[in-house]
Amino acid sequence: MSVLDTKNLSPRLLSFITALLVATANALITLFFHPVWYMPLIVAAFTFITTYWIYYYTLQRFIYRKIKLIYKFIYQTKATRKEEFFYNNILPQKSIQEVSEDVEKWALQRKNEIDILRDNEQFRKEFLMNLAHELRTPIFSIQGYVDTLLGGALDDPAVNSKFLSNASKSIDRLVRLVDDLGQISKLESGKIPIIQESFIIQELVKDVYEEFLLMARERNIQLLFKKGTERPLQVYADKQKIKQVLVNLIENALKYGNEGGSITTGCYEMDDRHIYLEISDDGPGIGEEHLARIFERFYRADRSRSRTIGGTGLGLAIVKHIVEAHNQTVNVRSKPGVGSSFGFTLELWSGDKGTKES
Repeated sequence: MSVLDTKNLSPRLLSFITALLVATANALITLFFHPVWYMPLIVAAFTFITTYWIYYYTLQRFIYRKIKLIYKFIYQTKATRKEEFFYNNILPQKSIQEVSEDVEKWALQRKNEIDILRDNEQFRKEFLMNLAHELRTPIFSIQGYVDTLLGGALDDPAVNSKFLSNASKSIDRLVRLVDDLGQISKLESGKIPIIQESFIIQELVKDVYEEFLLMARERNIQLLFKKGTERPLQVYADKQKIKQVLVNLIENALKYGNEGGSITTGCYEMDDRHIYLEISDDGPGIGEEHLARIFERFYRADRSRSRTIGGTGLGLAIVKHIVEAHNQTVNVRSKPGVGSSFGFTLELWSGDKGTKES
């Protein structure tokens, strides 16, 4: 490989090589016409110095004007006159290698931004498609019942009450959907404050268990605590919002769990600052391919079964937003045929905190 083929040639080295080649050529020509030993040396020295400085100055001016143009393109901030003087006259000029690294960083940053925009666009399309689908089902149901009633069924006592009741259920579903969407939007924007207080987490789980006792009996599902985790743990969180998290997770476990199965809640002390609460069922489980997206809005692992059971498809998204609003994490473990476990962390009560709004 020749010297000129290298990728790391600096303007100074390139000027030196060019001047050397021109000076050598001029010296040989001079030696041919003036075969006196000192004449080629004088010509070579003069040519080398002149060519080197002219070429180096021209090359520097050309390259750094291009570099300045590149920086104008990749940087959106505009320098003041003082900043320009400081950059041009006091700070050392960046080398070609440094400029190349800056451009590579800029290109990577833009690539990442484009990838994020692509992902957001895909998410937006899926969200709008799912939202339209979720709205269409109850709206079409209401429309069908109302059209049937207006078509003459209103005067039939055996039909009108049933159809009005079904239409009312569809309206309730629409109201729940709108309420859940509004709550997620407020959680994302921080408009719903997190009012933290101390409470015993096991007592809150018992309260939720009692609310779902009738539903659990209908499906012959046991509501249990993990053995060895009964010791009361005092946490510091928004009690009502954590109750909503528990309601969503336990209700899902009851809806999707197997009849005659069980739901078990375990409360584990992770360290002196956090606990981990996990709600497990022995239901059908969730495929591994769905786990990464299970907390997305309207995402359903089993769409056909979800339509039969009902729900807005926003419960787990609300769970995620509430837990993250507490600066905590939520996760899921599942295996088809074994069951699912949804868990989240909470801050332990330290005794030096009162009720706090964040």
